[in-house]
Amino acid sequence: SWSNIDTELRRRYDLIPNLVSAVKGYAAHESALFAEVTAARRMAVDETGPPELQEVAERPLVASLQRLMAVAEAYPELQASEHFGDLERQLALTEDRIQAARRFYNANVRDYNRRVQSFPSGVVAWALRFEDAPYFTIDPAVRSKVAAAPDVTLGGASS
Repeated sequence: SWSNIDTELRRRYDLIPNLVSAVKGYAAHESALFAEVTAARRMAVDETGPPELQEVAERPLVASLQRLMAVAEAYPELQASEHFGDLERQLALTEDRIQAARRFYNANVRDYNRRVQSFPSGVVAWALRFEDAPYFTIDPAVRSKVAAAPDVTLGGASS
């Protein structure tokens, strides 16, 4: 189940350079942010260790992607760009897939840890020195715009 997460993280890493270059043309004065996103991506790509180390490497990447998307929202012409819109949709889809893979992995970790800690499988786990596995928790870098409930107004009154 960890390989599912790894596959989706790699997909995210492949989308990031295209997203950065799409935003660069509109927000050239944000060069520090572009450097930050690139450095965070490099750090996350280079980390191939266990989930707890990958999680540490993902935090700066998620934060910098959130800032990049906030900058992109300030440029209506960028938001209207078909290329940027496609990249944004692909990134949102990838984030959804990462979260689904993370839930699947964490469910497997929960089941594994329960068996390591319970009797009689815990006796075998203790004898073979099996230990609890770590959960993988990261926030999504891009939240789906569909997630927010629309504001509905009927007859002048807000509901």
